[in-house]
Order: sequence, then structure tokens, then C-alpha cells
Amino acid sequence: MIGNMSGVKFEYFADDGQFPNSTLPVVIYRQAIAAADASPEAMEALFDTNGWPSQWRAGVYYYHHYHSTAHECLGIAAGEATLRLGGPNGRSFAVSKGDVLLLPAGVAHQCEGAGGGFLVVGAYPPGQKWDVLRGEVSDRPAADKSIARLALPATDPVGGQDGPVLQKWR
Repeated sequence: MIGNMSGVKFEYFADDGQFPNSTLPVVIYRQAIAAADASPEAMEALFDTNGWPSQWRAGVYYYHHYHSTAHECLGIAAGEATLRLGGPNGRSFAVSKGDVLLLPAGVAHQCEGAGGGFLVVGAYPPGQKWDVLRGEVSDRPAADKSIARLALPATDPVGGQDGPVLQKWR
């Protein structure tokens, strides 16, 4: 299954001293799956087919956090939300059913509000296990070292071998 590539956006978030964020862009796929066709099962099939094993169904934490040991893919399977990316000084984005966000390791994110039965499918590149860091001073520099060692994904979670992450993250 190949997702929609026409609504792809790239957003950059620099290290703010508290959150490492990334020199790699966040990739936002608007309506990767048409809202009428989006479901948890459809998101899981999209990610699994493209080499990003789906691992959970839930929401997004209401506090700023990031992962230093995994790149994270968030597929909006139901509802809508406002997600803040990049930490307290970052930017807010409205997301809805069918959208997918690909967050490079280090990018802070949180849910500012959600509705309509908001449900996310989370996926990660094979072999990557996520941690949850909240931007504590003690997190770094170990988190920075973990992020620097982390392998780039071999495929794009939405576009497989032809997705934009393979060009933008190399």
C-alpha cells in the first residue's frame, strides 16, 4: 500500500537547549490515507508493508517528551488533535484522521488537545526501541550520543522505497 505523497510538508526544529530536536526535518504527510479509509488497521497495514512495524495504539502524551533511541512514526487513525512539535518554543500543528507524522529522534512533541476519539498508531524502524525523555538536564549528553549513533531508516513508513524521508534524511 502506497500512501498519498501530494500533501507532504517538512518542518525543522533546532536544539533549544532543553530539547535536542534535530537537523533532520519532521515529515508531515497530510491525508496519507484518505480520512474515509483511515482506521487503525489501515495505518498498521501501511506501516507494516513499508517496513516500519506498528507497535501500539494510543494517544500522545500531554507533556513535552522525545525519544533518543528511535525515530517515531505517528499515524492518526481516528479523531483530531493539536500537537506541539519542537518543545515549548516550537510550533503547534492541527492533525486529523489519515495524517501521518514522522519524527526524527530528539524532536520534542506533546498533545495540546484532542477530540473525536483521537487515536494514534505508533511505529518505529525495525530494531529500534523507544525511550521517553522529558527534557531534564540530566538527559543530556547521553541522549545526544544515542541520537548521533541511531541508524537512519531503510524505508519510508508511508512511501516505502520511494518515500521522501529517503531523500530528505540522507
